[in-house]
Amino acid sequence: METKMEVNVRSEIGELEGVILHTPGAEVENMTPQNAQRALYSDILNLAVAKKEYAQLSGVLSKVTKTFQVMDLLTSVLEKDHAKDEMVTTICRNENVMYLVDELLELPAKELARQLIEGVPLKRNNLTNFLSHERFSLRPLYNFYFTRDASVSMLDEVLIAPMANRVRDRESLIMEAIFNHSSLVSANTVNPHSFNLNGNVSIEGGDVLIARDDILLIGNGTRTTTHGIDFITSRLMAQQEKKKRHIIVQELPDSPESFIHLDMVFTLLDKNQCMVFDPVMLLPNRFQTVQITIENGKVLEIKTVDNMLVALKALGMDLQPIFCGGTKDQWTQEREQWHSGANFVAIAPGKVIGYARNIHTMEEMNKHGYEIIRAKDVLNNRIDLNSYSKYVVTIDGSELPRGGGGARCMTMPVSRKSVSW
Repeated sequence: METKMEVNVRSEIGELEGVILHTPGAEVENMTPQNAQRALYSDILNLAVAKKEYAQLSGVLSKVTKTFQVMDLLTSVLEKDHAKDEMVTTICRNENVMYLVDELLELPAKELARQLIEGVPLKRNNLTNFLSHERFSLRPLYNFYFTRDASVSMLDEVLIAPMANRVRDRESLIMEAIFNHSSLVSANTVNPHSFNLNGNVSIEGGDVLIARDDILLIGNGTRTTTHGIDFITSRLMAQQEKKKRHIIVQELPDSPESFIHLDMVFTLLDKNQCMVFDPVMLLPNRFQTVQITIENGKVLEIKTVDNMLVALKALGMDLQPIFCGGTKDQWTQEREQWHSGANFVAIAPGKVIGYARNIHTMEEMNKHGYEIIRAKDVLNNRIDLNSYSKYVVTIDGSELPRGGGGARCMTMPVSRKSVSW
């Protein structure tokens, strides 16, 4: 029997030991121009092309780490009767379709998993349904290939994300069931909904970065509220740790939509390097950076700081910024940020994955010592990644970025090796 992988994530860059993915499927094709905005997309995707691009990401990851697919994990959970009953009842109650409970419970685990992700078609068996403009009783989870958002690996716990938009609530419920009931991955889960908090608490994984085991970086914007950050702060306070813990909060613009998460303007690449979108992160602007220090269960200090890099340097993390879109032209920076040019996921210190289309960003990476390696060459065994100490693997990105995210968005780490700081 395969050993369960316990959640253990204490940095953004530690060597990746396990990651949860979701290959986009029919749920993406169930999107139309009419419901794209409701689904939080600015455009509709070509699934055939998106799957080819995604195969580059998942293929590279499978060569360097253990990968888990949401569909497989969910199917195994639904094979357990108590977990199946609990999950179906919770989802149907949450989405006001309790009449579906018996019908869904009769489905085999694999088919039920598929419908919970791809959508449950609306049966036009009464006048209300016949006249309805909806196609689904349970809508497809269009955004689920961005597995980062619905849950957050924090040290040895998983925070179940109270999402900003109800269209994504089911993603969080699925991830919670996986971590609570799967025989392959396991963690103590923390669900803010169980704390009877007010309705202003929302947190999404794209906004939460673990810089070091004592430093959290959190974006405050349209997806993660100040109340959500206060909840995370209260959880750290409850641990009553004697050593200091730090939360550095970056306020984000409300628009355009490419700024929805912190990891769209800032990601960590190595022990001493990070990717930044300069206009938001470093240049003087109206977006505040706030540092919260916690010790012995209390907020020791809360203050504004010049920017995130200044705060990190004071805490012993002196990071060299690499600029999304290069340094010559702000229009180029904006274009490449729009296509997730600042969004990288590390598979080890100095070894990252990003989109090939952001050529000025890649040129800047190359200037800072990163070998640019095509995912296709890795998958065709033309290149052995073990031969390089520092690199960025580039995946094609004509369709995937249309959903509004990059390599970090599409990966939910389960475990990383510790980093020798």
